Amino acid sequence: MAAAQLDPRVLVYTRTTAYRHESIPDGIAAVRSLGAAHGFTVYATEDAGFFDAPVDPYAAVVFLSTSGDVLTSAGREHLAAYVEAGGGFVGVHAAACTEYDWPYYGELLGARFARHPDYQPGKLLVEDREHPATQRLPAAWEFTDEWYDFRASPRDSVRVLASADESSYDGGGMGDDHPLVWCREQGTGRVFYTALGHASEAYEDPDFRAHLLGGIRWAARLQP
Repeated sequence: MAAAQLDPRVLVYTRTTAYRHESIPDGIAAVRSLGAAHGFTVYATEDAGFFDAPVDPYAAVVFLSTSGDVLTSAGREHLAAYVEAGGGFVGVHAAACTEYDWPYYGELLGARFARHPDYQPGKLLVEDREHPATQRLPAAWEFTDEWYDFRASPRDSVRVLASADESSYDGGGMGDDHPLVWCREQGTGRVFYTALGHASEAYEDPDFRAHLLGGIRWAARLQP
């Protein structure tokens, strides 16, 4: 008799050494729920030593609102090797506020957080409707979040999926070129990042859940 086929596994990492988002438990619960509904299992950890061993068994690694320095030297080596060899990496919200002193991580993610205005309603403009993370979204997606500004636009090195419409909220600092959601390849791995996901309410929103699911599936190379 053939061995039972195991579901793909997704690792959710939530360690913080700087600001900690209250929405992290809601984010974990949302990814677990999505996994249960769509055929992948989820393991969540905040253990910095977890990455001291290879993470090859996971189809994707999700940094869910991590902040500050969250990896050991060995962990950095294993994460880089994992992505370069074809692993999937997903960054959510404060993942852009992570590992500032590790240049590779900035390249991996595509941009680094600079600041944000007050949490408020605004609008995203979907630029790419072909990606699984955005194909179900309206062309102009109204959402409430912190509308991250980055140190520089990543457009030249990433595939931009959606951008902020700074005319739709107060305090934007990047002007007309303000990517918020993108993807890219690193080595033979896939990287997806969404700046959204500040508040617990985001993880209950059907459009955001579909957005997050699409990003995870794409990075992990999971079929719908």
